[in-house]
Amino acid sequence: MMLSKSARYLLMSIMGIGLAFIYVPLMIVFINSFNKSKTFSWPPTHLTFDWWNKAINNTGVREALGWSVIAGISATIIALVLGTALAFAVARYDFFGREAISLLVVLPISLPGIITGLALNNAFTQTLGIGTSAFTIIVGHATFCIVIVYNNAIARLKRLGTSLQEASMDLGANGFTTFRLITLPNISSALFAGGLLAFGLSFDEIVVTTFTAGPGIQTLPVWIFNNLFRPNQAPIVNVVAATLIVISILPIYLSQRLSADSSSGGRF
Repeated sequence: MMLSKSARYLLMSIMGIGLAFIYVPLMIVFINSFNKSKTFSWPPTHLTFDWWNKAINNTGVREALGWSVIAGISATIIALVLGTALAFAVARYDFFGREAISLLVVLPISLPGIITGLALNNAFTQTLGIGTSAFTIIVGHATFCIVIVYNNAIARLKRLGTSLQEASMDLGANGFTTFRLITLPNISSALFAGGLLAFGLSFDEIVVTTFTAGPGIQTLPVWIFNNLFRPNQAPIVNVVAATLIVISILPIYLSQRLSADSSSGGRF
């Protein structure tokens, strides 16, 4: 479609405004992490790396980072197993209620986090009678991480079709061998991309974590929220927020690269 010069400039201006609306606040947080001032003052008068050194040596930050990594990796592993299995069931088999199951799998990602967190908290503490802990955080994060893996896996399975698997089984391979040698290599990039997105989503989750975290357990987002308005903690909060931004961007970027290269038939 050919656009006039004025239309192109208008679209570029709107795009620039949209990107600025999203990324200027993030850049302010990142720059403020080097601000010598102990408050959220702007613009910075002097720049320093002192707050980064203090954040690295802060016990609470290191513990929160550890909990975030544990929860993210564990929830991603659960999501890869269950999300892939669900995708295979929906994509490869025809049974009563298949569309309803597909809707139920995707539904958690559209629910407000506070509803999911409250429901999980009630289920754990009142229905099951167990206290909140690291395990409940992992289960809570897995509920929405499954959706990411499921969407990636089912899209790739539908695009892949069944001809390769049928040819493999016609040549004498059983179901497990066909999955290991044919199906898995063809969907591995989609699963890896889904796993990266799931980890990024888990890593910066705060609402569900607040309702499912056990006593004394803080992930990085929860640590930021709890220390945001404490005296003299603002600079370290900025450092942790900047780190969280970088950690969240990396898996999303890699996932986009993998998805784009897989669609074009190239290699990552």
